Amino acid sequence: MGKRIGWSRKVAGLLLLAMTAWMVFSPTAQAIRALPRTYRLTLGREYTLDTGMAVLSSQDERLNLSQNRLSASQLGEAEVSINLFGLFPVKKMQVDVRKELRLIPGGQAVGVALATKGVLVVGVSDVAGESPAQAAGLRAGDVIEALDGEAMLSSQQLTDKVAEKGGQSLRVDFLRDGEKRSALLTPQMDKSTGLWRIGAWVRDSTAGVGTLSYYNPQDQSYGALGHAINDGDTGKILPIRMGSLLKAHIVDVRRGQKGTPGELRGSFLRDQVILGDIDENTALGIYGNLDQTLSNPLYPGGLPVGYQEMVKPGHATILSTVDGNGIREYDVEITHVNRQSTPGAKSMVIRVTDPELIAKTGGIVQGMSGSPIIQNGHIIGAVTHVFVDDPTRGYGIFIENMLQTAG
Repeated sequence: MGKRIGWSRKVAGLLLLAMTAWMVFSPTAQAIRALPRTYRLTLGREYTLDTGMAVLSSQDERLNLSQNRLSASQLGEAEVSINLFGLFPVKKMQVDVRKELRLIPGGQAVGVALATKGVLVVGVSDVAGESPAQAAGLRAGDVIEALDGEAMLSSQQLTDKVAEKGGQSLRVDFLRDGEKRSALLTPQMDKSTGLWRIGAWVRDSTAGVGTLSYYNPQDQSYGALGHAINDGDTGKILPIRMGSLLKAHIVDVRRGQKGTPGELRGSFLRDQVILGDIDENTALGIYGNLDQTLSNPLYPGGLPVGYQEMVKPGHATILSTVDGNGIREYDVEITHVNRQSTPGAKSMVIRVTDPELIAKTGGIVQGMSGSPIIQNGHIIGAVTHVFVDDPTRGYGIFIENMLQTAG
C-alpha cells in the first residue's frame, strides 16, 4: 500500500512539473503573458488577438467575442476574461473602446529650417591667450539668452552688442540643461582684427532634410522625424524660437554601409515652398501646424491609428521618398517590439527587406527619419534611427508616442 501511494505521488509530481513547464514555456502561455493589461480598440473594428489555446469571454454586452476575435458596439471600458481551453480563467484584461482616429500618413520629404531660441554655444576659443566665455563659466551646449538684459535672437545681434560695449563687462544670462544661470563676461580685443570677442563659437539656426510622419486633417497638425533636431557639434536638442517646414526635393542619395550611415540629399531653400510652422522640437520629433492640406496618393482616405498593443513582430511597410518619383511603399519586418509605459523613441526594431529600397539606399539612411510604419491597415509608428553597424536595421517609434508628445 505504501509503495502504491509513493508511486502515485511521483506521478502527480511529474504531472504537476509538466503542467508548470507547459504554463511557462508553451506558445499559449507566452501569448497570454504578452497580452496587455489594457487593450485599446477602435469602435466598429474587429481585432484578432494571439491567445493560443485560450478563449476570450465577457459578461459585457457591448463586446462581441468569438474565440480570439474582439470588437465592440459602444464606447467605454469593459473587462475581458482569458480562459485556458475556454474553461479556466487565467487572466483579466481591460478593454478601452475609443472613437476612430484617422491620420493621413506622411512619407513626403520635407525641409526643416530652425532659428534657435537664444544663441547656442558650440565651442570656446582663445582671444589674446584666454577665453572670456570659458572664464565666465560658459561651455559648449549652453544657450545664451540675454546680454545685459537684452534678449539675444541671433549671432549677429550678439556680435553687435559686444562691439557696442567696447570691452565693458556684460551680464550673460544662459541656459544649461534647462537650468537658468548668470555670469559676468568681459570681452577681449582680437588684435588681429581690432574687434571685441567673447571667445565662443555660436550658432543661431540650422537646416536639414527629414520625412513627414503624419498629418491630422481635423486640426491641421502634423508630426515628423520621430526624434529631435540636435546640434551636430554638441548633440544638444536645439531650443527653437521659430521654424518652418518646407517642401523638399530629393536630388541625391548616399547609400548606407556598415559603419557609415547613408544620407538623403535634398533641395528646399532656393525655391522655398513653406508647408507650415514648427512649434516644438522634442526628443520624440518635431510638431506644428500646416498652412495647406496635404494628401497621400497611396492612402488618400487616411489610416486609423494602431496602438502599441496591436503592433506585432512580422511584416510591415514604410512610406518614404528617396528619389524624384515621390512617395513609395517599401517592405520591412518588425523584429522586436518594446512595450512602453512611458513614451520613448526606440519602440520597435525594424529590418528593411525590400530589395528595391536596399538597392537604392542600402536600407535606412539619414533623411528617412519620420517615415511612417504601416501594419495591418493601421499607421503604427515612424522610423527614427538606423543601426550604424547594419543599415538595413533601425528603430521605430509608436505613433501613439508621437501623438501624446504633440498633445
